[in-house]
Amino acid sequence: MEDQTIAFIGLGNMGGAMSSNLVKAGYKVTGYDPAQGARAQAEANGVALADSAVEAVAGADIILTMLPDASFVRDVWAEILPHAKKGALIADSSTIDVMSAREIHQMAAQAGLQSVDAPVSGGVAGAQAAKLTFMLGGSEEALARIEPVLAVMGQKSVRCGEAGSGQAAKICNNMILGVNIVAVSEAFALAEKLGLSAQAMFDVASGSTGQCWALTSYCPVPGIVPTAPSNNDYKPGAAATMLLKDLRLAQEAAGSVSANTPLGTHVTEIYEKFVEAGFGGEDFSAIIKSLR
Repeated sequence: MEDQTIAFIGLGNMGGAMSSNLVKAGYKVTGYDPAQGARAQAEANGVALADSAVEAVAGADIILTMLPDASFVRDVWAEILPHAKKGALIADSSTIDVMSAREIHQMAAQAGLQSVDAPVSGGVAGAQAAKLTFMLGGSEEALARIEPVLAVMGQKSVRCGEAGSGQAAKICNNMILGVNIVAVSEAFALAEKLGLSAQAMFDVASGSTGQCWALTSYCPVPGIVPTAPSNNDYKPGAAATMLLKDLRLAQEAAGSVSANTPLGTHVTEIYEKFVEAGFGGEDFSAIIKSLR
């Protein structure tokens, strides 16, 4: 319902685009971010700015957070929960570990608030186009309540289960992404050495068993998919450091339940070397540079 008031904490590349789409849909959105650049852009997009996270959540029916990592999420939730409106719902769209997601759900419950973990897939382009996929964890009542708001910012919401299930789905999904983008990059690097054009490789793989999102939507070779970061000098998109964070979260989760993830382990090592070599600020599809 557009008459609901929304607080949005974290107005960076993702949160800024998401909050802007809420404003476009007619919601009253109050936001906070400590970065002046993010604040200025959000204000230009119609978000009312607060001077603090606490001020932003005052009176809000729905509170959304989009923050860099689990430590930020825990600190911000600890700060704002005591000041949230009675009966408010709080949802986090950051990508954090499953254990931390369950901890913040407990924090919300102790404060008397409903909560949802709602990480996203789709990156900055998906956020800007309101085509994100949300992976949801929480009670059925809380999920039903948040879904109309998420529908304004995305094209799909998947109910994954109870508290922490959304984060579990997110890290598993991004492990698939990491494996796929490396496999696609290796294939193009091999094709080049075999004298096969990138276009021919794409035309074959995109219509056969090699088809995957990393190929058809995010092709790491310039000149094939116009909207891919490879056609913008590998400007993110999603930086290699961010994918590495997700891959490490997947490995931590795998270790906690003794899951066997040999490809996930190897891809994490590949990205660790890539970031250590100074490419962490480039889009993760730039990994093809290290494979040529």
